[in-house]
Amino acid sequence: MFPLVLLTVGAAYALGSWNWCGTWEERAPVLLSQVKAAGPLRAGAAKVALNPPFPVVVAGYAPPRAEAKEADPPLHARAVVLEVNGSRVGVVSLELLFVTDSVTARVRELARSSGLEDVLVLATHSHSSLGGYDPRLVSQLVGTGRFREDSLEAIATAASSALQQATASLTDVTLELGETKKPQFVYARSGGSESDGTLRRLVLRGAAAPVAELLFFAAHPTMVPRQRTYVDPDYPGRLSSLRESEGSGVTMLLQGTVGNVSVAFSEGQGMERVSAFARALATAAGEVPLSPMGSDVRLSLVRTEVSMPRPDASRLVPSLTRAAGDNLLCGSSERVAEVDALVLGPLQLVTVPGEPTVDAGAELVRRTGASGVLGLASGYVGYVEAPSLVRAERGESRRQYFGPTLLEQLGAAAELAASTAGFTR
Repeated sequence: MFPLVLLTVGAAYALGSWNWCGTWEERAPVLLSQVKAAGPLRAGAAKVALNPPFPVVVAGYAPPRAEAKEADPPLHARAVVLEVNGSRVGVVSLELLFVTDSVTARVRELARSSGLEDVLVLATHSHSSLGGYDPRLVSQLVGTGRFREDSLEAIATAASSALQQATASLTDVTLELGETKKPQFVYARSGGSESDGTLRRLVLRGAAAPVAELLFFAAHPTMVPRQRTYVDPDYPGRLSSLRESEGSGVTMLLQGTVGNVSVAFSEGQGMERVSAFARALATAAGEVPLSPMGSDVRLSLVRTEVSMPRPDASRLVPSLTRAAGDNLLCGSSERVAEVDALVLGPLQLVTVPGEPTVDAGAELVRRTGASGVLGLASGYVGYVEAPSLVRAERGESRRQYFGPTLLEQLGAAAELAASTAGFTR
């Protein structure tokens, strides 16, 4: 039997090491869509429960994963619709680990019935939410569990309902904007620059009360214990609910460049610590000084598409299994990715379909003149690290699915999106 086993193992190794990836065509970024307007701003917002098809796997980590039969606290989809001179775009935030191309496409398909010209779809990056919505093999193995069509449909239905309700509540608003530094809330991950610690706050204020509040921050929502048998929105969901109970309007937390929640800053143990951090960040958000920006604004949402570099598993697996690792990544990687630009008044944002590091975000800001960078938007390609750190195998490059040219490719698309959207420096 030994020669047979040896032959079988050798054949499997040879088969796995064959170049199944082939060549990946590289081309210049292309423009997918653009919405541009200027004038008086109207806005509507809504919050809708995201009802998973229980029982569901709890996403966020490699196996073994817990299975959940309920949510505690509930998951939500939150939407803000912006209208200027008849042009309408939506921004929807989902309490998920990440959003995929298929989730984004389904949400946009359903949103057409609300009269929206385009939609930006983002995730809070909660590492304790439901899984089962990503059909890609690597995602199923390391993060989201077995794909289920009903999980995907539940997510898209909640997002669509939130967008419809937000559209129905459109009203005249003024824009207010402010930011502060909260470095004590986050710490740097492996290598690279220190975490940003910037907390930015945007308020859309109606005649009687705020319609919506958008908070921009960057700290991994990994505070919920891994084997908890409930799906959970982590601190972003708790933070949003706290702010909403205080009269802020519908509150979204949008993730920026990568950082981790500072354990030293939060109080208590286990779930107490999650709630304590949410309360502290909610208090800090309420104290951010705001500057009025009026009601006449520029609004732009520009979407671009860029070809991806060939996947590269050299930093992820032992050298003897490099080819097999490349093949596995190739079978689970999209050949194109979306990079977007959003302008709302003085705010100019570039979005990345993954997790940009502080260094990667700084490079995108330098190239585009953006006010900031949002991650976890309109798809997921994994970590995005600065090329110098990828070549040195430092920082988050040990988790990046592509080689050093990834940021260059995404940056070219970001430049096209920013210039089309009318970014000013």
